[in-house]
Amino acid sequence: MDEPDQWRHMSSAPRDGSRILVTVRPSEQGPAEVDMAYWSRADQFGAEGWRASDSSPGRVVAYADPELKCWMPLPRANAGRASMPAPWEGEDVTLLDGSGI
Repeated sequence: MDEPDQWRHMSSAPRDGSRILVTVRPSEQGPAEVDMAYWSRADQFGAEGWRASDSSPGRVVAYADPELKCWMPLPRANAGRASMPAPWEGEDVTLLDGSGI
C-alpha cells in the first residue's frame, strides 16, 4: 500500500472485514459512484460477500463481485482530504473483475 490514493484491482482487496473505498460500476440505477464497503463472512443476515458499510441487520446492502470495479484504502484522518475520490472511469482491463460473461 505504498500509494494509498490509487485505485486497485478488486482481486487484491482485503477480505478481512476492514473497510475500504470501492468504485461501484454504473448501471441503469445511476452513474458510477464511490462507496465504503467491507468483506463479510456469511451470517444470519446474508451470504458471504461485499457489503456496504452502512448495512445493518435486516437491511443488508450487498454487492455482487461484478458490481465493484476497483478499490482503495480509506484515507487517513490527517490526510487533509475534504471529499471522496471520484469513481474510477478508466477502461476495464480484461479480467479485471474475473467475470467471463
